[in-house]
Amino acid sequence: MFRSFSTAFLIFAGTLFSFSQTSDLSVQKIMQDPSWMGTFPQNVRWGIHNENIYFDYNPEKNTSDSLYRIEIDNPEKILKVTASEKQQLIPESGDFNSTASRKIYIKDGDLYLYDLKSRTSKELLDLSFAINSPEFLKNEDQLVFHAEDNAFVYDLKTGSIKQLTHFKKGSSKEDKEDKISEKDEWLQNENIELLQVVRERKEEKENSKAYRESIAEDEFEFYLKGKDLGNLQVSPDAKYAGFSLIERERGKSTDVPDYVDESAYTENLSARSKVGDMEYTAELGIYNFEKDTVIIVDLSNLSGISDLPDYTEDYPDREWKEEPRKVIPSQVKFSENGEKAVVNIRSTDNKDRWIGLIDLKTGEIKSIERQSDNAWLAGPGIGYTYYGYEEMGWLPDNKHIYFQSEETGYSNLYILNVETGKKTNLTPGDYEVFDPIISKDEKNWYFTSSKTHPGERHFYKMPLMGGKMEQLTSMTGKNEVKLSPDEKHLAITYSYMNSPEELYLKPNKASAEAKKLTSGQSSEFSAYHWREPELIKFEARDGAMVPARLYVPEGNVKNNAAVVFVHGAGYLQNAHKWWSSYFREYMFHNLLTDLGYTVIDIDYRGSAGYGRDWRTGIYRHMGGKDLTDQVDGVKYLLENHDIDPEKVGIYGGSYGGFITLMAMFTEADIFKAGAALRSVTDWAHYNHGYTSNILNEPSKDPIAYRRSSPIYFAEGLKGDLLIAHGMVDTNVHYQDVVRLAQRLIELGKEDWEMAVYPVEGHGFVEPSSWTDEYRRILELFNESLLEK
Repeated sequence: MFRSFSTAFLIFAGTLFSFSQTSDLSVQKIMQDPSWMGTFPQNVRWGIHNENIYFDYNPEKNTSDSLYRIEIDNPEKILKVTASEKQQLIPESGDFNSTASRKIYIKDGDLYLYDLKSRTSKELLDLSFAINSPEFLKNEDQLVFHAEDNAFVYDLKTGSIKQLTHFKKGSSKEDKEDKISEKDEWLQNENIELLQVVRERKEEKENSKAYRESIAEDEFEFYLKGKDLGNLQVSPDAKYAGFSLIERERGKSTDVPDYVDESAYTENLSARSKVGDMEYTAELGIYNFEKDTVIIVDLSNLSGISDLPDYTEDYPDREWKEEPRKVIPSQVKFSENGEKAVVNIRSTDNKDRWIGLIDLKTGEIKSIERQSDNAWLAGPGIGYTYYGYEEMGWLPDNKHIYFQSEETGYSNLYILNVETGKKTNLTPGDYEVFDPIISKDEKNWYFTSSKTHPGERHFYKMPLMGGKMEQLTSMTGKNEVKLSPDEKHLAITYSYMNSPEELYLKPNKASAEAKKLTSGQSSEFSAYHWREPELIKFEARDGAMVPARLYVPEGNVKNNAAVVFVHGAGYLQNAHKWWSSYFREYMFHNLLTDLGYTVIDIDYRGSAGYGRDWRTGIYRHMGGKDLTDQVDGVKYLLENHDIDPEKVGIYGGSYGGFITLMAMFTEADIFKAGAALRSVTDWAHYNHGYTSNILNEPSKDPIAYRRSSPIYFAEGLKGDLLIAHGMVDTNVHYQDVVRLAQRLIELGKEDWEMAVYPVEGHGFVEPSSWTDEYRRILELFNESLLEK
C-alpha cells in the first residue's frame, strides 16, 4: 500500500517540495478558506429605477457577504448598502402592470403596491396569514393573490377582497359519514323507536339542519381529500383557474447518523429515500368561477401514453401491461386575454412530454406537441419530471406559444400556432438556448446561447417571430447578463477560465464597450500565473470527438505521469472557457502541473453543453461510454504527450468518484491509482429523481443497475485506491462506502484505504477537511505513480 504522507513530500514556509520539483502553490494554500482569493460579486440584480446595480460582496472579509451597490452614473464607487437602505429596497419578485408604472410585491408576508413615478410604497394588506404570488389581472385595477391554498381578488379602487376559489382540506361531511352495518342500523332504529326523548332530539336536529341549509348561500366548495394543492394559477380575466391535485409517497427515508452533534449524543439526520421508492401522482383541474364547478381533466387519452419503454424488450419473460402511464402536469399557462390555456404534461418515467391545449369550458384536452425520448427528457429549458421546470408561455398575439425542445438534438427555442398547428424553430443549429424572455415592447427575444462555441456563453437579441440573432456581448468566456428594467443596460457577471467573476456594465448595443466595475482578486491570488488550460478534442473509440481541458507541464519538470480528473454531477460541463465551479480542483491541477504531471479534465458522455445525444449517452449504462471516454483520453495522452502507461491516475467526486471506482475496478490495467471522493457505489441506493431517469427503476430494469454499480465489480481492483467520504452526507450516504468497504474486505483486497470526515456532508465546508483530503490525493499520486 502507498506509504504515509510525510514520506512523499515536505511542506516548508508555505511551499511544497516533492521529488526536486517546486511550486508557488501548496495544498494548504489552495484549500484554505476561499476568501484568500479575493472577493467577487454574487447575486447581481438591478434596482427598480435602473439607477443602481446591487450585488453581494465582501471586501471587508466578514464572515458572510454584505449587500453593495454601484450607481451607473458614478460607476467608480462601490457603496455598501446600509441596513435602513436595504429595508427600503423593492424585491425583485412581484408583478408590474402593463406600463411598468406600478408594481405589486410581497414583503414579510404582506401585500404592497409601489408607484414608480412617486417612488412611494403602500401596504395594501396585512393579514394574519402569509400572502404570496400576486399578479395584476387584465383589468389592472384588480390583482389576484394566493393565501392558505386559495386565490383571492383585491380591488385597488375599493380595497375590497373577494375569494375566488374555495378549496378545503379534508373531506366533506357527506364523505365523512360512515356507512353503518345492517346490524348497527337495526340497533339504531330500535333505539329511536323505543325512547321518545332520543326520537324527539333526532327530529329536532334534522329540522335545524334542514333550516340552515334552506337559508344558507349556495357556496361551492372543493375538498382536497388528503391531497396537496399545487400549481394554482388564475386566468387574467379571472374566469378560470388551473391547479394540480398531488399525492406523494416518498417511501422509507434513510437515517444518517451524526456522531459529532453538539449534544454529545449520536443524532440521526433524516435523509432521502432510495430510487424506486417514490409514488407521485397528479391530477389536473380546471376551476370555473362563473359556473362554480371543477372539472378534473382526463389525461389518459394522450397520444402514446400507453407505449411501453424500449428496455422492456430485454425482459421477454416478464408480463408488461400496455396501460396509461402516470403523468405530472405543470402549471396551466393562460393566454393574455384569458381565452386559451395550455399545459405541459410529463410522464413519470420522463420519456414523454406533451403540450396540451385545454378547452376551458369542457375540460377536454388536445395534444398539440409531443416530444418523446427512449432515454429521458431533459436539457436547458426542458427540465426534469420531478423538478417541474420548463420554459413555456404565450406570445402577445394570443395565438402562439413558445417552448424549448431537443427535437433537433439541441435545446432550441420554438413557437407554435395553437390554431393552425404550425411549429417554427427560431434558433435552428447545433447549440443551446438558455433563459429566453420577451422584451418590454414585445417585439424581441433576449436569451443566452452557446452559439459561438459550446464553451462560451453570450447574450443575444432576436425578433419575436424569428430572424437574425444579434450578439450583444463579446468577451470570450461566460457572460451572465442581467438586463436593466428599462432594457437600456446590461449588467454582466463575466469570467474567463483563469479569472473569477467580475462585474461589467454595458449599454444595450452590440457595438458598445463593456466597462469593468469590480477588481476583486487579492494580490496573493493574482501573483500566481494561473494557467489557461488548452481546450482540445480527442477521438473516442466510437468516433465521437470528446472535449477536454488539458494542462501540460514545462519540459524541465515533466515526470511523464498523468492524472485524469472526472467532474461530478453527471449533467455538468467543465471543459469550458469560464471560471469553473470546481475552482479548488482547477488550482490543484495547476499545482500538479507545476510538479510535472499532465492533467486532463474531460467532458465525458453525459456532460452538459453538447446536446441530447451526448447527454443520453449513459442511458442504462453508467460506467459505459462515460468511462471509455476517460480511457480514450488516456490513449490520447499516451500517443501525443509521452506519458508512461504505468503512471496514470484518476480522481473525482460524487459522479466523478463513481467513475473513479469503475475505472479502478474494470480498467485496472489503465489506471494505477485512483481517489474516489463522496462516490456512489451502488445506484440502487441513490435518489429517485436523478437515477430513475438514467437507469429506470431497479425492480423494473435490474440489468441497468447491475452493470452500472461499482460494488458488483470490486473484485477487479489492482491498483492503489483512496476512498474519501463525509459521514453526514445526506446526498450520497456514507452507507455507500461502508458497504463497499465490507465488499473489499470480503474479497481480500489490500491496496485501498478509506478517509472519513465526521463533520462533512456531500459538499465539504471546512478548509481543514479539504486540505486533509487533497493532501491524501497528492500523496497517493506521488507514491503510486512516481515511486513505483
